[in-house]
Amino acid sequence: MQVLYEDNHIIIVNKAPGEIVQGDKTCDRTLADDVKAYIKERYAKPGNVFLGVAHRLDRPVAGVVVLARTSKALARLNEMFRKGEVHKTYWAIVRSEPPAPEATLEHWLVRNERQNKSYAYPREVPESKRAVLRYRVIGRGDNYRLLEVTLLTGRHHQIRSQLAAMGCPIKGDLKYGAPRSNPDGSISLLARRVEFVHPVSRERVAVEAPLPADRLWRELASAAGEGGHSLRGC
Repeated sequence: MQVLYEDNHIIIVNKAPGEIVQGDKTCDRTLADDVKAYIKERYAKPGNVFLGVAHRLDRPVAGVVVLARTSKALARLNEMFRKGEVHKTYWAIVRSEPPAPEATLEHWLVRNERQNKSYAYPREVPESKRAVLRYRVIGRGDNYRLLEVTLLTGRHHQIRSQLAAMGCPIKGDLKYGAPRSNPDGSISLLARRVEFVHPVSRERVAVEAPLPADRLWRELASAAGEGGHSLRGC
């Protein structure tokens, strides 16, 4: 676990792929457990440590997770996430070239609980929820593209489902049509940046996750830093 930001009310950490944010039927140790243990040791907290989960990332996804250290911060963060006042930016590696270098995608998603999967439809269907995101290509290699994605709604598996519906499944995401898994079981989706007004101090908070250690991330990010020019060897 890597702490990216902390104060008396919130703590922001970098989640590794494979970690689960909050407990599920697997009963595996969670990121929240690790953060509680960190707070308890660092601040010599007696008894139970309060920690509120304001949002989650899918297990195979890496990147920024915002947690609350006080009930006041949790209540306000929950409301901010609900209203879309927390701005989240993701990076995704895909193999296919998108239809346009940048666009807004709108679909209607239907969640299948049994399969733990969301299906994207071009128009409203029964039990569907509207999903909207913006993407742009920020890096190109011979075989892969790096997309920057901004969520305008927050739906189950939204980025994974919508990019797959566009014909660009995320690298390693077998559930949504990628041909091969990543060696570590991750998918190449990173919660890269989060920005919001602090729920208590009202100061602006902007936190960015480091890139995964994988060489492909580094090379595509380098291409993005050069204005998105093509990079050989990716």
